[in-house]
Amino acid sequence: MKIGIVANIMQDKPLAEALDYFRNIGIQTIEPGCGGYAGKSHVNPAVLLGDKEKMDGFKRTIADSGLTISALSCHGNPIHPDRGIAAAYDEDMRDAVRLCKELGLDTITCFSGCAGDGTDSKYPNWVTCPWPDDYLKILDYQWNEVLIPYWKEFAAFAKENGVTKIALELHPGFMVYNSETLKRLRGEVGREIGVNFDPSHLLWQGMDPVSVIRELKDAIYHVHAKDVKVDSINTAVNGVLDTKHYSNEINRSWIFRTIGYGNDTAYWKNIFSTLRIIGYDGAVSIEHEDSLINRFEGLEKRSGLSKNL
Repeated sequence: MKIGIVANIMQDKPLAEALDYFRNIGIQTIEPGCGGYAGKSHVNPAVLLGDKEKMDGFKRTIADSGLTISALSCHGNPIHPDRGIAAAYDEDMRDAVRLCKELGLDTITCFSGCAGDGTDSKYPNWVTCPWPDDYLKILDYQWNEVLIPYWKEFAAFAKENGVTKIALELHPGFMVYNSETLKRLRGEVGREIGVNFDPSHLLWQGMDPVSVIRELKDAIYHVHAKDVKVDSINTAVNGVLDTKHYSNEINRSWIFRTIGYGNDTAYWKNIFSTLRIIGYDGAVSIEHEDSLINRFEGLEKRSGLSKNL
């Protein structure tokens, strides 16, 4: 496995400067943002695809850094009920796929998206319970009329352009958020649908990452390294579903942490060992979202992952 990084953590720096910093802390491969929530500060596919000189310059910058690209990140909501919003995210994702073809890459990382509750919806509706029965009707609409048709068409487009691994991050708030929903969509669409395995989103939901790895096996196409600290006191009072802002750390049921600050080293060694057991040998991409540690301290602590891989 290679130590990677979600590169938009340094999006305020020029790409060459960010790459130099990454290399100096032991990073081997990057996962740059190419649209969606991650933005396009380092990599704007539409610009690169429309300008050979800029494309050649980008390729030289990556080659000169000594780093590689593990996947192109384009995390948005391409099935948003607002058609304009959905179209913008979808176009970003398609541009990312086109850029993958140009760069000889076969993997993008993204979200499944979340639909609304009907054709006239304005906002996404993430269903978390089966009763009242209205919620099951919403799920039937979301899955059968929106999610499955969208991903069947997009997966075919991606495959035509050489992208055979669509690594969906299992993320609450979107329709594919656990093993069951991933397997259902993969079964409907095909093997192009897989996982960007991020343990942090599983941990606070009460899942065991090792069990999920063993369940999904060869559907794991990419990996994120991010920890979570569950607050036992707040969780005992309010449970794990929490809509308070991430900066309200003392009152939240859980917060994102740097690896080793939510769970100990032995816990993470078990995760990495299980990834090896199932045959995963790709990138482990560090994602820094720890609100208690600045990005430089967090990245430099986690870049020591190689000791455990």
